[in-house]
Amino acid sequence: MAGKLGIVAGSGELPQRLIDSCRAEGRPFFVLAIQDCCDPKTVVDVPHAWLRLGASGTGLRVLHVNDVEEIVMVGGVRRPTWTSLKPDWRTARFYFRIGVRALSDFGDDMLLRAVIGEIESDGFRVVGVHEILTSLLAPLGPFGLHRPDADAMADIEAGLRAAKAHGERDLGQAVVIRKGILLGTEGSQGTDALILRHGAEGAVLVKMAKPHQERRVDLPTIGPRTIETAAERGLRGIAVEAGATLVLNRDILVAEADRAGLFVIGLVAP
Repeated sequence: MAGKLGIVAGSGELPQRLIDSCRAEGRPFFVLAIQDCCDPKTVVDVPHAWLRLGASGTGLRVLHVNDVEEIVMVGGVRRPTWTSLKPDWRTARFYFRIGVRALSDFGDDMLLRAVIGEIESDGFRVVGVHEILTSLLAPLGPFGLHRPDADAMADIEAGLRAAKAHGERDLGQAVVIRKGILLGTEGSQGTDALILRHGAEGAVLVKMAKPHQERRVDLPTIGPRTIETAAERGLRGIAVEAGATLVLNRDILVAEADRAGLFVIGLVAP
């Protein structure tokens, strides 16, 4: 059996999914719940401790005390400002060592790579959520009833190139495109905000992992809410990177996409 799993839990449903998986398999686990991110209901009646962002030294000690061997970081965490972080000595030393004067100095992927390196230097092994919940990865091909036509495929191909360029700058994972024109790119507020701000009738959302992304954390993710937002803004459909995108509640997502007349398709990134 795999060793004890430490679940560093942010917002969203994935922490609960991991807890349920560990229980079903009989795998021992411990949850380090991030304050102001993790839903308190997630850690009711499970072994856990609360972690303040900026108190990484305390968090690592708690994980060692609870005999954690592997760590998975999952769920949303809003990047704090330096003043709100209030770093402990371990956290401050980490930022000093990587040369960050402000939290905006690093893109998300660069910062997460550095965080993983710090955790593994403490003797833990970091694993990706997709290594545990393998069924969440997007398959290749259409998900439901609807298929992109030739015009939509042309937008998808242009969108894949635009998303790759955007990701190479470590700025985001998604773009919205219509008739070959880039309408908007994903920023720190996420995919739903991108769709609401730049979504337009007949546009396509394309979402893929950044070319050099550390895939153990922050994989692209879509769920029923993505479909709801896309339908609200009149999008034609959504294309994601197969094998590198997490699909939450796939059955519900497909049913809602079919009902809204949207295509959802998994493709190989260029």
